[in-house]
Amino acid sequence: MKNFSDISGDFEIERIRNNRKIFVFIICLIISTVLWFINALSKDYTTLISYPVKFVNPPENQFLSGNPPKNLDLVVRGKGFLLLQHKIFMYSPVAIDISDLIRNSQPDSDGYKVTGRSLTSIVSSQISSDLILAEIKPELFSLVLDSLTTKTVPVEIELNVEFVPQMNLKNKVTTTPDKVEITGPTIALKDIDTLKTKVNITNKLGSDFQQKIDLLHPEKTTIVPEQVTINIEVEKYTEKELKIPVEVMNKPENVNLKIFPSEIKLRFNVGLSRFDRIKESDFGVSVDYNSIVADVNSLLVSIYKQPEFVQNIRINPERVEFLIETD
Repeated sequence: MKNFSDISGDFEIERIRNNRKIFVFIICLIISTVLWFINALSKDYTTLISYPVKFVNPPENQFLSGNPPKNLDLVVRGKGFLLLQHKIFMYSPVAIDISDLIRNSQPDSDGYKVTGRSLTSIVSSQISSDLILAEIKPELFSLVLDSLTTKTVPVEIELNVEFVPQMNLKNKVTTTPDKVEITGPTIALKDIDTLKTKVNITNKLGSDFQQKIDLLHPEKTTIVPEQVTINIEVEKYTEKELKIPVEVMNKPENVNLKIFPSEIKLRFNVGLSRFDRIKESDFGVSVDYNSIVADVNSLLVSIYKQPEFVQNIRINPERVEFLIETD
């Protein structure tokens, strides 16, 4: 009789034989599958491929608007492996020259009508020569072109800047050039009267400043030049004081109104370059007769005229007393 160890050995040999058969079977199955797959891919098939497309070179002063197709569905015939390759990998878009495409066409209310058939030669020349193009879908679509308009507009400065103590603007902030040309769709330019600057000054200014800056403009528009130079002139400011006569507004002709005092003091900061040129007549201060209320014998003084580049104006006194004399 066989002992236990002999029986165990027989089972182990049988298991190895079975495993070897399974392994051989799997290898044969893989090889046959690969051969079948290669054989299948070597045959010709007809299928649908979605191919990217881009429209280029519109007529002068026109641009493509609306939603032109980004892909064309191509019915093509070719070897299986080549078709599989086109379905898996991305390819460069087919470029369609708009000017050539519509050269002998007339638009209707929906734009230029384009048929898939008219694109056959264009597409065939840009895809693989091993593919036979049978059909292009959609069979019909529209290309909408809009006109471009050019207009000259002034530059508008949006500036938020701080200055070091005792310094401020000497003159208005300007740009060079102060006007630019903007080109774009007529509808986009309809409401554009100015183009704003894009300025960001983080440091406090203590001297003149110049910098090239970008302009903000809508999408699908171009501007010439694309940048302007902002010019900021800075100077030192000092305090000046003037006595200004107080005028009375809205006073009836038959009323005699006397105010005390008849002059007030204005203190203000002004640049050194304008210090000697600023005079009393550059300012106007007044009280309003219509603001008189019962039991109040004073009127508020307000400034109705002042020169440019004058900062931090203080009125002394801020209110004046009055006396009404009637005829």
